[in-house]
Amino acid sequence: MKKLVRTSMTYMIAGLASGLFYREFTKINDFQGKSQLGTLHTHILILGMFFFLIVLLLEKAFKLSEHKHYKKFYALYNSGLGITLLMMLTHGIMTVLGKADSPMIAGIAGLGHIFLTIGLGFFFAALMGQVGKQEKA
Repeated sequence: MKKLVRTSMTYMIAGLASGLFYREFTKINDFQGKSQLGTLHTHILILGMFFFLIVLLLEKAFKLSEHKHYKKFYALYNSGLGITLLMMLTHGIMTVLGKADSPMIAGIAGLGHIFLTIGLGFFFAALMGQVGKQEKA
């Protein structure tokens, strides 16, 4: 369970840092428009920090980590989220600097979303398995 607390805390630190980065980077570059940097802060806090706080509660209630799919969920979800957030950061920086969009960034972000989706599938498989196991007991 400490691993989940550390994961959540790491996303909290990254989320707060991304908000600070957004504010200062756009101010330094005198940028007034919209970019993905504006939503990066929220994505990190919700999909990272809050999600893993919820997983922590579910771990306490159902012992999710005992399920065979839990490790796959944890690895794929975090990998997918990391890739997705990194591409949001990259795209946002390019927008602020006035650089052209890159199809490669969109493609890599798409892979991140695919990993996230598969990770969520393993998460719900583990959750359903452990809830079913507890109902039978």
